[in-house]
Amino acid sequence: MPVNLSAPVAAQLLPVAGVSLGTAEAGIKRADRKDLLVIKLDEGATVAGVFTANRFCAAPVTLAKQHLAANKGIRALVVNTGNANAGTGEQGMATARTTCAELAKLLGCVPEQVLPYSTGVIMEPLPVDKIVAGMPQAVANLNANNWFDAANAIMTTDIVAKAVSKQVQINGKTVTVTGMSKGSGMIHPNMATMLGYIATDAAIAQPLLQQMVSEAANRSFNCITVDGDTSTNDALMLIATGKSGVLVDAANRAAMQAVVTEVATLLAQAIVRDGEGATKFITIKIEAGRDEAECRKIGYAIAHSPLVKTAFFASDPNLGRILAAIGYAGVGDLDVEKLKLYLDDVLVAENGGRAGSYQEQDGQRVMLQSDITIRVVLNRGAVNATLWTCDFSYDYVKINASYRS
Repeated sequence: MPVNLSAPVAAQLLPVAGVSLGTAEAGIKRADRKDLLVIKLDEGATVAGVFTANRFCAAPVTLAKQHLAANKGIRALVVNTGNANAGTGEQGMATARTTCAELAKLLGCVPEQVLPYSTGVIMEPLPVDKIVAGMPQAVANLNANNWFDAANAIMTTDIVAKAVSKQVQINGKTVTVTGMSKGSGMIHPNMATMLGYIATDAAIAQPLLQQMVSEAANRSFNCITVDGDTSTNDALMLIATGKSGVLVDAANRAAMQAVVTEVATLLAQAIVRDGEGATKFITIKIEAGRDEAECRKIGYAIAHSPLVKTAFFASDPNLGRILAAIGYAGVGDLDVEKLKLYLDDVLVAENGGRAGSYQEQDGQRVMLQSDITIRVVLNRGAVNATLWTCDFSYDYVKINASYRS
């Protein structure tokens, strides 16, 4: 089960004026499950996004970028699960274009106003006929209160849906932010998560919206890893409908940025808590570094180490594995005599080796927890970075050994 994570409560997911969502059972990979989502936007909404840095990016990623660049005003997003439409060449681009064109016909817009997204098995032809056949059902189901169903419809190996709502006061008015994401494995973003969608009823010009989604991604989805694999299909989108009448600009951006980043962080952490086979949620704090790049380099060396991750699964305080990961992270002039390593409140290492005060039973006590914090104090600067990861269990291997079945 996910680590201290429950499914969202439908009644607590707030509608965002100007956004309606509809789902359908298209039978893309298997029958009797919601696997197709349409998100319809009222005219005038602005949309910005960040996408995977994987050079083998999926056809819908390429087409979504092109449609955003066309600047014709986005009116809809369409998401399918069960098939990534990645590694599919020109056929994949053709089916992505067909998906956009067919939805555009149903909604009365042009194909360039539709953004496509896919997630699932890579290098399999997209069953576009099933998607097209399911679209009328999704469109007929469009409703502003469908965030819960939508979050369920975009899941793949996720155990629980991931969605959250927050509100903030700006210029004396209430602004709503609601978001959802999916992801459980193949998580090591170089921009965002596998799929994430956040919407607000504030009015935000597209250039500022792009800055905001990039900053939010960098502080949330770019700080997580489950297995060190960057997906071919990652996308995080931020939508602003303007229906609240609140204009966000450079003068009042801070409050809006804070709540968008908060929502993004909660969604990103939920992905790690629901990581494939995860039993531990691990926060890695790298403190007193020279710059953010070296802090993240050390943090990810720890987070990606199979030896560290399996030790946490076993609740085995074999903490020399963490020191080894710090040492090979690639910070060439790191003075190991200066750094300190903590496991929650327990000082584990200092002066280049085991702390004199460290007792095995103290490490064992922390390792048995489901939420654990690793702190590495470098004592070489004033910059900090925080990452989130999980352990590796037997179930991770089982899930990925039979992913296509």
